[in-house]
Amino acid sequence: MVVGVWILGDRLNRLQSSLESCHEQKEKTPVIFIESSNYVKQRPYHQQKLVLVWSAMRHFAEELKADNWQVTYAITEDFATPLQEWIQKNKITELRITTPCDRTFLARIQSLSLDCKITLLPDNHFLWSRQEFQDWAKSRKRLLMEDFYREGRKRFNILMSGKDPIGGKWNYDKQNRKPPKKNLETPERIWFEPDNITQEVINWIQEKQFSNYGEITPFQWGVTREQALQVLEHFITECLPSFGTYQDAMVTGEYTIWHGLISPYLNLGLLQPLEVINAVEKAYYDRELPLNSVEGFIRQVLGWREYMHGLYYHFDADYSQNNWFEHDRPLPEFFWDSSQTNLNCLKQTLIQTEKTGYAHHIQRLMILANFALITGINPQEIESWFHSVFIDAYDWVMQTNVIGMGIFADGGMLASKPYAALANYINKMSDYCSNCQYNKSDRLTEKACPFNYFYWDFIARHRDKLKSLGRMNLILGNLKKISEEDLKTMQELAQKFEFSK
Repeated sequence: MVVGVWILGDRLNRLQSSLESCHEQKEKTPVIFIESSNYVKQRPYHQQKLVLVWSAMRHFAEELKADNWQVTYAITEDFATPLQEWIQKNKITELRITTPCDRTFLARIQSLSLDCKITLLPDNHFLWSRQEFQDWAKSRKRLLMEDFYREGRKRFNILMSGKDPIGGKWNYDKQNRKPPKKNLETPERIWFEPDNITQEVINWIQEKQFSNYGEITPFQWGVTREQALQVLEHFITECLPSFGTYQDAMVTGEYTIWHGLISPYLNLGLLQPLEVINAVEKAYYDRELPLNSVEGFIRQVLGWREYMHGLYYHFDADYSQNNWFEHDRPLPEFFWDSSQTNLNCLKQTLIQTEKTGYAHHIQRLMILANFALITGINPQEIESWFHSVFIDAYDWVMQTNVIGMGIFADGGMLASKPYAALANYINKMSDYCSNCQYNKSDRLTEKACPFNYFYWDFIARHRDKLKSLGRMNLILGNLKKISEEDLKTMQELAQKFEFSK
């Protein structure tokens, strides 16, 4: 019997179950990596995302070769043809694969007709297995992230003092919402120059023109585990002390502020969630770092990331097709080309995304998703856009984050109210409004900020549905205080808004 291992592009870690199962026979174990051009053509992916994934795959393949694994690296159009040829050449009788996160790719694997047995081994890339999350969910009357997060803190003994949380509180979120002050001195980031392998990938993508979205250079992301560990250490040393306080702030030209930039490496497998959490917790004790920053970051990894993955499989497979508000506006062209909008908060966030493939969670939620929600953009179109352009985006994390949290298309299966907001929030948390041609305080004239009149148009259009959400009562009460004349003016402005210059 000959066992072979297929390494998927987002499982680039020696500890994955398929490699671990064959480690003692690694000199005799055939391993294959496959770059499929047809697969990446399914979406107009950000070019830097393609560089990151393929360069990281090629680097990991070289690491395994150096460690005496029998590695084959295929660059081809599809998956089936190189798999079948490799199986026949090596007389493989069993193909082992670490179960992928994404339902769509799992279905693709299960549909393959190969001349060997296919064994899917458990995905150990998360702290909670799918079954463990299901068991937790079945015992709950409500599926609140805060409840899940507290259970995770207890289960893995993170920031705990016996049965109680360190500091006496589970959550320090109220301390982590400060707006940016003037003359912020943000830390320098650790970036990496492309080596020969990465440059080859850049050249390959440019030659084949797999996508025309985003700027492919300068490409500065890490592509190896060693580099990912450097990013983690740099975040802990230089950024974590102030991370919590300003994690929601948005500043023109400041693309990363104090954020960790850890998610691309976690989602590729170059870092493991528990090692990240343990490193941050250790720094709290060793360096006496602010608890609000440490807890705030750990909540994102131990809480939100695990929660999103758990819900992805807890919900039915058709979750991605939810459209509670029945929104049907096509995705505006400016989402693909920032030069086509004069709305400064959108322009700045879209420029940043084009240049780097990255925007932090508040830019995604309160600028991009907020605009999509209140203007009535089709949920499936905006979710597909998020999946395509962000360097850390995959099916399992985008569906719940966008369909559920971002645009409330699931009608409250995940969140308790829509995250819709007026210009006042954007002005409070950023400097975008000060350089915008629209007036942040106006909602009734041609110079009014579109977020203002689109917000009230959204609330008015869906007032009957929103009545079912208890947390919307105050907002619906405020809607009643708006005169019919003013509401009509805002609705007319919403109708007249041009979605391009």
